Amino acid sequence: MKGLERITKQRLNAFLLRYGRIYESGKSRWTQAHFRWMEGLKFDVTVQQIVFQEYVDAVKQAEARVAGLEKEMEKALEYWVLAPVVEALMALRGIKLITAMTVMAELGDITRFDSPRQLMSFLGLVPSEASSGLTRRRGGITKTGNGHVRRVLVESGWCYRFPARKTAHLQRRAEKCSDAVQAIAWKAQKRLCGRYTHLLGRGKLKVQVCTAVARELVGFIWAIACEVMGKHVVSTR
Repeated sequence: MKGLERITKQRLNAFLLRYGRIYESGKSRWTQAHFRWMEGLKFDVTVQQIVFQEYVDAVKQAEARVAGLEKEMEKALEYWVLAPVVEALMALRGIKLITAMTVMAELGDITRFDSPRQLMSFLGLVPSEASSGLTRRRGGITKTGNGHVRRVLVESGWCYRFPARKTAHLQRRAEKCSDAVQAIAWKAQKRLCGRYTHLLGRGKLKVQVCTAVARELVGFIWAIACEVMGKHVVSTR
């Protein structure tokens, strides 16, 4: 359902871009201000106006479905044995309720992996290798394992494109967690925001940058899970 919401928004963005209707740079989309801006848009051709309105309505309907789903997930979380880990993961930037519950529902007890590297490999986020004699070449990620978790984490990687900052919304989520979890989450944000900027500066494609960030994010997810479940943490790399 979240994927449908994303696709619907992409289609509306593409439609607006096609007709040169560009929202003010630097401002967040899908806020009340953004919807008010769209309400004032007018198109010369009647059919264009109708199509535009259909897109807007589709986005609002998709958002309403996702909001309804989140409420049901919040209810289910109260009785879930992995609820403490889910709440702790939400201290991380880019990981809200749906992503956190998706990760834990798909992977279960993350601490069964002996190291972050094992978990990264399980999710197919490590580079593939091709060997010939003494030559070894690295290629794209292996894409083995759980593709659903891999996808939501790559999407989370996009949130690290801005400088590290403790926003009020993120801080409210983090305050529900222990000091140790908050420290890991802040360390993750500083590391991954810098990583995103560095890789983008080297000319990497945004999708490659988000994938690289997602790979390192897995290490911090593993560390938080170990912290919450009382396991010894060796490394977050």
